[in-house]
Amino acid sequence: MLIRHLSFFVTLAEEKHFARAADLCNVTQPTLSAAIRKLEDDLKTTLIVRGNRYMGLTPDGERVLEWGRQILFDYDSLQKDLSGSQKGLAGTLRLGVVPAAMPAVSFLSERFSEDHPDATIEIRSMTSRAIQHGLDTFEIDGGLTYLDNEPLENVRRIPLYHERYVFICRSDHPFADRRSITWAQAVSETLCLLSEDMQNRRILNDIAASAGLTMKPPVVSNSFLAVCAHIRNGLWCSIVPHTFFYVFGDRSDLVAIDLTDPHQTHAVGLVISDRMPQSPMTKALIRCLHGADFDRDFQDRMPAGPVPSTLSIAR
Repeated sequence: MLIRHLSFFVTLAEEKHFARAADLCNVTQPTLSAAIRKLEDDLKTTLIVRGNRYMGLTPDGERVLEWGRQILFDYDSLQKDLSGSQKGLAGTLRLGVVPAAMPAVSFLSERFSEDHPDATIEIRSMTSRAIQHGLDTFEIDGGLTYLDNEPLENVRRIPLYHERYVFICRSDHPFADRRSITWAQAVSETLCLLSEDMQNRRILNDIAASAGLTMKPPVVSNSFLAVCAHIRNGLWCSIVPHTFFYVFGDRSDLVAIDLTDPHQTHAVGLVISDRMPQSPMTKALIRCLHGADFDRDFQDRMPAGPVPSTLSIAR
């Protein structure tokens, strides 16, 4: 009964609306309210600020919300562990992925699905800060993000590959026949980049600043799809991770050029909550990545095209 009441309470705290929470819990609103009052009686404290509508949580309510999420997560993990079979896990693996790491996520899905064919995988595009929040609140099982830049707190890190940066332009651009250009030359071009809320963009800003440069792109977006559209338009160029073409494929009209002065790489990998015991999903995720080499995967599977030979994957 405590689990059921906690579930009602957490749902109400997340929805901030009694009717919506009752609907999600498949109960009537009076039943929801009675369950939360019973939870308050059991815990001998007031959790909800009472009013004609949802008014928020009391300080004790905030503490119970944090514990409630953890208890519900552990209870769900217990059920999955007890129902496990030789075929592997069922249920859903929930992953948060920064946009720059999206090219790598299919390598993870491939390994996990081989071991757990009955499981589904839910992938959410998230900022690194949202991944931290998702791990802290048990909304995701793991995240793909940067490991050595703005590192997350209270997480275990599993390195998977190294990201480096290339200048992308149309094949008719004046730089198209060059094997490399400097950051100063790249920054002087008309650029479309990710927006400042994306860690990839903050990394680019820091690299440029280390060379005494300032990034002032006239077009920004939180989506690499928008960046790709602007590059193919021909009026804009961009600076992207070297893995860019794994997602956007055909390079017949685009060229990637190495960036020098400076040359930098950043580690990308899996982050999971640093807590024990780990959930069955998290343990399965770690096991499937044993021996993984995403640098090699990118090198083997990158689509062919007119890209300078210097664009081998940095190790």
